[in-house]
Amino acid sequence: MTDRHRGEARFEALLAAEEKVEPPDWMPDGYRKTLIRQIAQHAHSEVIGMQPEANWISRAPTLKRKAILMAKVQDEAGHGLYLYSAAETLGITRDEMMRLLHEGKHKYSSIFNYPTLSWADIGCIGWLVDGAAITNQVMLTRCSYGPYARGMVRICKEESFHQRQGFEIMATLSRGTPAQRQMAQDGLDRWWWPSLMMFGPHDSASTHSRQSMEWKIKRVSNDDLRQQFVDMTVPQAEYLGLAIPDPDLRWNAERGHYDFGEIDWDEFWAVVKGNGPMNRERIAHKRAAWEDGAWVREAAAAYAARRRDAVA
Repeated sequence: MTDRHRGEARFEALLAAEEKVEPPDWMPDGYRKTLIRQIAQHAHSEVIGMQPEANWISRAPTLKRKAILMAKVQDEAGHGLYLYSAAETLGITRDEMMRLLHEGKHKYSSIFNYPTLSWADIGCIGWLVDGAAITNQVMLTRCSYGPYARGMVRICKEESFHQRQGFEIMATLSRGTPAQRQMAQDGLDRWWWPSLMMFGPHDSASTHSRQSMEWKIKRVSNDDLRQQFVDMTVPQAEYLGLAIPDPDLRWNAERGHYDFGEIDWDEFWAVVKGNGPMNRERIAHKRAAWEDGAWVREAAAAYAARRRDAVA
């Protein structure tokens, strides 16, 4: 038996036994490439996702709200670092991931290409966007690749606080003045459908979903995750006294789930392809931040080199 055959046999055995594939283990090229694509996209989403919220730190209504939002944005930066580190174990450098992002060859979640027009949008990002993220990410704690699965444990714990923070903002607004309640409803109207788009295209239209599930990178299909999110979120909206902007939404007793309307997939693909409301601004801001921080990276590299020379 060749080394490759032994590696393939061990890889299949690890998947069958629900054990983790680790960086030194043999893995198919497609498995490695799929993980790099998915983990890098996840990391980019955390970092780009800082922008729409950071825009509101100086405009948060109270000092307490500013402090909470600053901590949340800082958490997202940490999540990006965890995920870039996990991707690096697969043989790609952080500089290469940044280059691919800046050139448009790596993607990030389409949700972050929408503007934050009011304080309620910050509540909707926490409640809906982070709620959708948790729905998707809990299954990733059981991902077959060890570094990714372990990173997701901590990320999910922190995201659960972010979701509660967003819901608390929405609850406060929905109990407030008529103008505040209208602000909350307007936020929900604008963020509901993009949040459903976060789960990706229908399984029949996804080029990656089936293989990722066979490799146990994913555990639940896009459509099933979307259904979980809808079933979880509709009662929360009812508690807030807000109306989901979907005339087709209704409880289906036979299925034991909510039925809901069809997503505007033309909008989804337009945003994914770079034609959303904020695509150009988001990536331009990211490129500028990377270029402005070049001197920090160079200084850190020079310091590390001096330390190595001193030890040698």
